[in-house]
Amino acid sequence: MYFTDRRDAGRQLAARLTQLRGQDVVVVGLPRGGLPVAAEVAEALRAPLDICVIRKLGAPFQPELGLGAIGEGGVRVLNREVMRLAGVREEQLAPVEERERAELARRVARYREDRPPIPLSGRTVVVVDDGVATGSTARAACQIVRRLGAARVVLAVPVAPTDWVARLGEDADELVCVRTPVAFYAIGQFYEDFEQTSDREVADCLDRATRWAAVAAGGEDEAGGEDDGGKAHHGRSGRGPAGHFGGPESDADDPPATRHGRFRLGTHQSSHGHSNGGDDPGGSDDPPATTGSTGPREVELPLGGGRSGGTLTLPADSGAGVVLFAHGSGSSRHSPRNRFVAERLQRVGLATLLFDLLTESEAADRAKVFDIPLLAERLTEATRWLRAQPGAEGRPVGYFGASTGAAAALVAAAESGTSVGAVVSRGGRPDLAGGRLPEVTAPTLLIVGGDDQLVLELNREAQLQLRCENRLSVVPGATHLFEEPGTLAAAADLAAEWFAEHLPTAAGPAAAEG
Repeated sequence: MYFTDRRDAGRQLAARLTQLRGQDVVVVGLPRGGLPVAAEVAEALRAPLDICVIRKLGAPFQPELGLGAIGEGGVRVLNREVMRLAGVREEQLAPVEERERAELARRVARYREDRPPIPLSGRTVVVVDDGVATGSTARAACQIVRRLGAARVVLAVPVAPTDWVARLGEDADELVCVRTPVAFYAIGQFYEDFEQTSDREVADCLDRATRWAAVAAGGEDEAGGEDDGGKAHHGRSGRGPAGHFGGPESDADDPPATRHGRFRLGTHQSSHGHSNGGDDPGGSDDPPATTGSTGPREVELPLGGGRSGGTLTLPADSGAGVVLFAHGSGSSRHSPRNRFVAERLQRVGLATLLFDLLTESEAADRAKVFDIPLLAERLTEATRWLRAQPGAEGRPVGYFGASTGAAAALVAAAESGTSVGAVVSRGGRPDLAGGRLPEVTAPTLLIVGGDDQLVLELNREAQLQLRCENRLSVVPGATHLFEEPGTLAAAADLAAEWFAEHLPTAAGPAAAEG
């Protein structure tokens, strides 16, 4: 992890903003988690601190799908493209906006108490949050402070995905970030302490800033002891053990420090996370042999001019479908999660092929690990190889993808001539399939953990682009790696049901027997 807590993150972020000290700057934090970070930045810059309260405008039929946002002063910003894709008109959004305006006013009163807003007109405004995930909130905040008169907008966060410049570069005049890890699934994975910030802590941060401003106006140093108002307390963060940024499918890796035009990133070193992958309820990497199956056998696949290892399990029923597994970044055919799911599929009569998408030498090249077109090509090659194997000819084929492997599965399914019968994504990144999503014709199931908020939002946005039969299934209480008891089994059962229904001759009766 990179930060002890939000205040530590704020101090590290402030060190990247020293060039703003002495300028006409206002620091605005995004409630609630952004306030402890912003308080440290404001104190270091000796700048006033304020809040930017935002309310998302969700689709009437799906409140989690953000179509825009509102802020103080009657400001509203809309994402016309998402509205078009969702088929929502402005008049349909009016009742949502009325309801959110009332909630906005209530929250502003609670956070500000009797403090008037700080004028932003003609000033440099530093927008601070505890991190950027999808960027929708940060984008709205930048647009709102601009509407309120900011002459220059700086978006500053401790941590963000590697593509945040592409996402938000048009919304701020400068982007500043301490860390940009490749394997990014949730902001909390990079904090040791990421417990939710309370309303009282927000008010305390503003009180502390007000007291500091009053003392500074009198030309004295800040007096008094350490105010603990902005300090969070240890709680569940949605990350792995200390020092780990994910499991087998989330091998964290920072790109080199860069300075790209007006976008500045802090200096950092490469880090790698590992996990024993212990979410297999049976505690074993190897699933038991399945009744009616020939048993798993190790195979070698000719992929990309080299050889990749695989494990092929064919049931006795020659008509049963076969599911190829596309593992996530930093993982392999030995992924205990995928092996657990494969064992569940074998129990309902399905054949499975787990294999390495990259050769051993290629897997060491981080660029190839995240090269979705290359991974999709390898999946297509593996499909051709499989269909030529004795006992596999003529079987219907399905794809199961996890993490980045889900994007590869969807891109491969979009290729003409692949004849894929069904696709299942577990905790996947279908958004990385980009413009290929509308070309997918295979029935597609997107399985996401209910507590995996970043990936859940990305899946909802990707689902809007699918033109095939599709479904989004949310597993309550599950985070990205489905490590919580019973959640991986629930995902496996959903996958088994989907394949049994959509692969033409795949184990329908066996699935019913469960």
